Amino acid sequence: MASSSWIRKMFEKGLELKRLHGEDAVCDFSLGNPDVPPPPKTLAALTEIAQGAVKPLGLGYCPNAGIPAVREAMAAHLSRQQETEVRAKDVVMTVGAAGALVAFFRAVVEPGDEVLTPAPYFVEYGAYCGHFGGVLKAVPSIPPSFRPDVAAIGRAIGPRTRAIIINSPNNPTGCIYSADDLKAIAALVDAENARREEKGGRALFIVSDEPYRAFAYDGAKVPAMLPLSKWTCVLGSFSKTLSLAGERVGYFLANPAMPDQATLVAAVTLTNRTLGFVNSPVIGQKLATALLDETVDLAVYDRRRRLMAKVLSDAGVEFEMPKGAFYFFAKSPVEDDTAFVDALLKERILVVPGRGFGFAGYVRLSCSVDEKIIARSADGFKRAVARLLSARP
Repeated sequence: MASSSWIRKMFEKGLELKRLHGEDAVCDFSLGNPDVPPPPKTLAALTEIAQGAVKPLGLGYCPNAGIPAVREAMAAHLSRQQETEVRAKDVVMTVGAAGALVAFFRAVVEPGDEVLTPAPYFVEYGAYCGHFGGVLKAVPSIPPSFRPDVAAIGRAIGPRTRAIIINSPNNPTGCIYSADDLKAIAALVDAENARREEKGGRALFIVSDEPYRAFAYDGAKVPAMLPLSKWTCVLGSFSKTLSLAGERVGYFLANPAMPDQATLVAAVTLTNRTLGFVNSPVIGQKLATALLDETVDLAVYDRRRRLMAKVLSDAGVEFEMPKGAFYFFAKSPVEDDTAFVDALLKERILVVPGRGFGFAGYVRLSCSVDEKIIARSADGFKRAVARLLSARP
């Protein structure tokens, strides 16, 4: 089974089990579909948008890089977030963070180029760069905390390495990369680009994929990436922070200090159009702008995180407490993570094997589910673990 199908396979298995046994008999932790309601101000913002929508061109085409007023607002927001002055012309509004990645790869990747990322990683990265002949190379992180192996990343950089993807807070581990590790990766990129500039080579980019930036717990801080290297691009979305996953609105930001930065932004603007996106959804752009300083109720996710930790601990499952995002990457009680998945399926509990994220021996659980579902899974986890351990020779 191709790794890119594991999440979808488990999601569809969940639908099947719910049809057979009913919604209340299944505990589905397979899909990171944010279920916490959008911020309370959403209704008023939508009402205002709707009033403007009935005017001529109220929902018409906008510039390919986004509505000018939206780009201005995003620049101010990202300047604060990234601790760097950002201009509207540095920002491209995209069809989610996924659209930003695809547009970026279309702009810079040639067949045979390599894209590095720490593993485990969001599985679609391989497809996003692979559409254009890019090759994803995973560099295993260091368990149990899953901090990036900076030395291994340095060894993996080759002459065809075009980008390094950083995803922090991380899906699937919930790890927040430390400032020291990020500075070390940035130093690797700066040194490599200095060598390439001498030879007239193409640049190596850092791509910081940040859809979970707001999800940080226990006082953890997500470091700003833009100040660390002039070769950094930052992208994100409002799918998780505002529970607007279906509206598909995101952004791409290229560091203003990057050499020839305007060419890169123009290229991403062009690919945003020619890939068929044309422009980011107008309603989504306006809605995200109205809610830029809002988030969903993060306390809900924190309560779920703590409850999930108790359920796993009580069942004897090893894990590192996630500092961000809304996932657990828990160690399988046996070496074969699919055996753990199968044992949980017998309890009508759905998780995704770690091999689906490029790191076997673990499973991912999404906490974007109601606390009642998490609590209801407790006995099933205990039975599944006990059954696996008793079957070991």
